[in-house]
Amino acid sequence: MEPAQSLTSAGVLIVAGKGGVGKTTVTAALAVAASAAGRRVLVIDVEGRASMPTAFGVDPLTYEERVLVDAAAEHAGVFARTLTPDDALLEYLNERGLQRLSKRLVSTGLLDVIATAIPGIRDILVLGKVKQLERSGMFDLVVVDAPAAGHAITFLQSASGLLDAVQVGPINAQAREVQELLTDAERCRVVLVTIPEETPVNELVETAYRLEDQVGVALGPVVVNGVHPDLPGLAVDPELAAAESGVALVAGEAEALRDAAAFRLARTAVQQEQLERLAAELPLPQLRLPDLFTSTLGRAEVDRLADALSEQLGTARPGGTA
Repeated sequence: MEPAQSLTSAGVLIVAGKGGVGKTTVTAALAVAASAAGRRVLVIDVEGRASMPTAFGVDPLTYEERVLVDAAAEHAGVFARTLTPDDALLEYLNERGLQRLSKRLVSTGLLDVIATAIPGIRDILVLGKVKQLERSGMFDLVVVDAPAAGHAITFLQSASGLLDAVQVGPINAQAREVQELLTDAERCRVVLVTIPEETPVNELVETAYRLEDQVGVALGPVVVNGVHPDLPGLAVDPELAAAESGVALVAGEAEALRDAAAFRLARTAVQQEQLERLAAELPLPQLRLPDLFTSTLGRAEVDRLADALSEQLGTARPGGTA
């Protein structure tokens, strides 16, 4: 399946990766790119991160949906919400007329007791809600900003674990439906995120094979974040370049420029080595996002990354922006 098809045909994308690789940033960029391609998107945050609402200039996310990108001529709209086990359980019980029981479970801490007695129940509550949202037809795409790589595996294994532990009843039915979602490549794919450095690449490769072997999920393209863009002319000597351009360099400037160019070329070479190793060890398409060289992430930065994704996927609207 082509990268564009694997990301634009699925109803659920679960974005996972080692902490610090920009997983939430990639989640935001994927959502904006999909919205610019005409898909109405819901982003789900399962860990209450502050960076997502900050990037879009909105208040912290809650269980209620919040608009991140208004629907307009160039966008179908991006919405976001948090999704915690407590909230999912409250809604599940309230829908079945058990409001008093739901409040007691949460207020007395009994949910923690249940979670200890039934491993995986917290994760299945969240994934069950994701499944419900996917089935509702309210959104064309649900993008889940999943836990970091280590927890992501247990998060996605919760359904199969509960199927083994609970043979009958509503928990079994919920786990079975979640497992059907996770293992259906037409409905759900996992997008793994890394940066072009040795340790994150090692962890991503290991996570990819564990997800395929132990969970049975389909993997979409790998998103490599923070790739240094090519800078033509770095190999040219600064004094020669200055002479050809009619520019006078001050004392020490040529040496400083040589050192900077050498450092950048060395970093680019290291990144290229990791990109090639990733391609050799994990035969999945790569989507590469540029390093924006900024410590702050706002809407302008998200749009730049969304544009980069749209260009590589071939999903950008003519004359539009992501």
